[in-house]
Amino acid sequence: MSIKVAIVEDDPKAREHWVKILNAHPKLACVAACATGEEALKLLPACPPDVTLMDINLPGMSGIKCAALLKERLPDTQILMVTAFSNNEYIFESLKAGASGYLLKSKSSEEVTRSIIDVMEGGAPMTGQIARRVIEVFRKPSPKGLEEAQLTARENEILQLLAKGLLNKEIASQIDTSVATVRKHVEHIYDKLHVHCRTEAAAKYLSGPGHAAGEPATKGF
Repeated sequence: MSIKVAIVEDDPKAREHWVKILNAHPKLACVAACATGEEALKLLPACPPDVTLMDINLPGMSGIKCAALLKERLPDTQILMVTAFSNNEYIFESLKAGASGYLLKSKSSEEVTRSIIDVMEGGAPMTGQIARRVIEVFRKPSPKGLEEAQLTARENEILQLLAKGLLNKEIASQIDTSVATVRKHVEHIYDKLHVHCRTEAAAKYLSGPGHAAGEPATKGF
């Protein structure tokens, strides 16, 4: 019996490519190809896939949010994130959302199809460099406090805005810099605080001296 696979990818050419690849494989069959997370949540429960290939950067609802909601509705579905993004935040938020693997789009078609079979056999496939990042996080010491972290003035400013729930592009606009620069500062903040997502960084800030404990605002990815 073929492994039933669904695709959630907004690029029509990429969707078409993967439909052909999956249906040409003797052990796989594509049961649905969706352009958005909203479409996936509507269609997939009617034809539940064994494995879903999920892009992260989708229009509207993010792939990470879709993965979390899809796992609630179809808990037996294995989700593989297939994306161009390799930053720590996306990796760990995807895993927390219920993804069973995280693959970069640079992987070959053969590697992805092999990963689909692997996850159905109980594996947790990850691109080599992604697995290395996961290992590095577990090797790090416990999170530091704000005072020990020695953030720069700009990093402190960005952390404050991040804790308010602002997205990178909103932070960039507010401090008059580029999104790429903000992203680089955020990576440095994660490294210094020994955290791996914006939620943990915000919680660290809000629990620091002079701040009342509470839940940070979140606005998506």
